[in-house]
Amino acid sequence: MSSTLVHNITTLVTNDPDRGPGPLGLIQNAALVVEDEKIAWVGPATDAPPTDTAHDAQGRAVIPGFVDSHSHLVFAGDRTAEFNARMSGQAYAAGGIRTTVAATRAASDEELGDNVARYLAEALRQGTTTLETKSGYGLTVQDEARALRIAAEHTDEVTYLGAHIVAPEYADDPAGYVALVTGEMLDACAPYARWIDVFCEKGAFDGDQARAILTAGQAKGLLARVHANQLTHGPGVQLAVELGAASADHCTHLTDADVDALANSATVATLLPGAEFSTRAQWPDARRLLDAGVTVALSTDCNPGSSFTSSMPFCIALAVRDMKMTPDEAVWSATAGGAAALRRTDIGRLTPGARADLAFLDAPSHVHLAYRPGVPLVSEVWRAGRRA
Repeated sequence: MSSTLVHNITTLVTNDPDRGPGPLGLIQNAALVVEDEKIAWVGPATDAPPTDTAHDAQGRAVIPGFVDSHSHLVFAGDRTAEFNARMSGQAYAAGGIRTTVAATRAASDEELGDNVARYLAEALRQGTTTLETKSGYGLTVQDEARALRIAAEHTDEVTYLGAHIVAPEYADDPAGYVALVTGEMLDACAPYARWIDVFCEKGAFDGDQARAILTAGQAKGLLARVHANQLTHGPGVQLAVELGAASADHCTHLTDADVDALANSATVATLLPGAEFSTRAQWPDARRLLDAGVTVALSTDCNPGSSFTSSMPFCIALAVRDMKMTPDEAVWSATAGGAAALRRTDIGRLTPGARADLAFLDAPSHVHLAYRPGVPLVSEVWRAGRRA
């Protein structure tokens, strides 16, 4: 078993409040020890134990690798025209998700796999060491299963989202599509997935349909997460809490009862500021959730239509500027919060026993992620103890 000392760290974010001030557990003038794939020790550099090798952080801040718990990477095609029209103030009615469904169905396995690999590499360069991704652009048994198979070749966090929208072939028979999603499609998809998700929203799936879909997935051993309360107020958040979902994602339109339900549950509220940025929609009220004691995660929602960004630093800057989070809260939510949304304890923190996922910043502090928006501060990334 080899060990490496990472030293000359100006600020170390551990996400362990027992290690230092605040929820980030900050250690100044710090060091850490990596043994094989895990963190073996963290603390002041003056107390560092002997190791086999050493790595100089050169006075940079070190944070846990970002945990992006919501993305849609298995797709083909381009929706530039839709974005351009939306940003130009024009009404756009050319199909939205259905446009991507058509392109994805027509794409080869190789093309889809290359796309996933490219976007994962892009995210990794920006500090993301764990990334969840979903199906949802196939909407047939064969296309959903192959999307999940391809996703599972690249990440362990794979989500079955056959219930993204009602497939075009079932536009006049949504009940028939729900039966497909909870039957033959689920049987084909469950072996590749850890999670099941549903877009519980007006124009997608109502509360009763969403409950049927999620409970069918749970009966197959899949864990639940929900696209909830994004465009309008609806039953998504309450359903997520009722079914013990790991995460309710979006959470833009909430009542006091929704906030209370989240605060009194283990369901994480995952906020996706890239979607609001790209659609000029109402920002989620992160401050309201945090002040109520809700566990909050930040994620990119990387997808070709409403949030085509893989940058967690960008989402941190948006959360601080437009969702009234502090820099400390935003960094915690993009690391430990994302881990909580995936029910993981081995990532999102830098403490003994955690996976050695590190992001080095060309800055003395994590605050620079919001202080210097748009600047590529992530200069080095380690995943499972190895430089990526």
